[in-house]
Amino acid sequence: MTSEPTNEQRRERVSTPRPGGVELTVLMPCLDEAETLQVCIDKATASATSLGVDYEIVIADNGSSDGSQDIARDAGAIVIDVGTPGYGAALRAGIEAACGEFVIMADSDDSYALDDLDPFVSSLRDGADLVLGNRFAGGIAPGAMPWLHRRLGNPVLSFVGRRLFGSDLGDFHCGMRGFRRQAIADLDLRTTGMEFASEMVVRASLDELDIREVPTTLQPDGRTRQPHLRTWRDGWRHLRFLMLFSPRWLLLMPGFAMVAVGLVAMGILLPGPVRIGSIAFDVHALVYAHLAIIVGCNAVFLACFVRVYATRTGLLPERDRLVGLLERLSLERVLVSGIVLVLAGLGGSIGAIAVWGAESFSDLDASETMRLVIPSVTAVAVGGELMLASFVIGVLNIERR
Repeated sequence: MTSEPTNEQRRERVSTPRPGGVELTVLMPCLDEAETLQVCIDKATASATSLGVDYEIVIADNGSSDGSQDIARDAGAIVIDVGTPGYGAALRAGIEAACGEFVIMADSDDSYALDDLDPFVSSLRDGADLVLGNRFAGGIAPGAMPWLHRRLGNPVLSFVGRRLFGSDLGDFHCGMRGFRRQAIADLDLRTTGMEFASEMVVRASLDELDIREVPTTLQPDGRTRQPHLRTWRDGWRHLRFLMLFSPRWLLLMPGFAMVAVGLVAMGILLPGPVRIGSIAFDVHALVYAHLAIIVGCNAVFLACFVRVYATRTGLLPERDRLVGLLERLSLERVLVSGIVLVLAGLGGSIGAIAVWGAESFSDLDASETMRLVIPSVTAVAVGGELMLASFVIGVLNIERR
């Protein structure tokens, strides 16, 4: 077993020109972690040395004011000063600066098992692109994770992630993970906050990278101050990101559901009032059916806009059935469909006026006349939106230089 290098040897590694590449970079984001940074570096150093890998330790410092930078440099680590605030910003800068073929990232609060890098290194050497630690499989020490995070936050967010992105991960948000540096760099990750952890897994899942899990442990952190993580704020940021990156479940499927409910309700109410017990559903309920169709169509159109935009800007991969369908539907075909709906609605409106004229434009029987007016207005509204949507998608599909 190789002996652990001294601080002088560590500093020599940093002072000499960095090689074109090393096998492993241990990356830790840091913001005022003077209490625990030294022990984290020592653990990572000992583990990497025992594995016999060519390694470097990179500290992505986010503006510490407690001397963390000097502690890291004295311990032989490479310090990257990151001006943009945020967990994700620090990690993005660290990944960009890393020389390792593999990167293992973990918080610098002494809560993660930096003294046991072997499961991550072994999986990466075996061909994995992204290796997440699973704290629920490895063990969570008493007091290491708040009850709300352990019983609600992490399970719920992991469940949402599995459902939306077809992942089978048990611990979607573990902060200790390893990855092939180039594979993650190619994803062009963009978030700067805590949701960076979600973005990495989501983008890797959508790009069908080889993602694996290994058990890891979580211990109470060694700090006396409050953690940077804020339960509700950061939990919402994770959930918001998961929803934003799934326009299918955020917009498309709810939109189709509303349209279906509206059409069924309209079909039932058009012949006449429907009575359930002592309650009669008449034209007032028909108006709400119209509303469901309009709102549902808007959600579907927005899903199409978001999906095309996200594909064109590289946020989401191009392999998607919705994108393929939109590419087959030319602007002209969608435009003609919208015109047909508008004409049908106008025809129904003219028919309603004719019925009124046949009664010498006397007082209307709203219960009867509105059964023709409401579906006609619905057709005009949906047709008009379809025509406008065709042009918006056409603009989004214009090829960029």
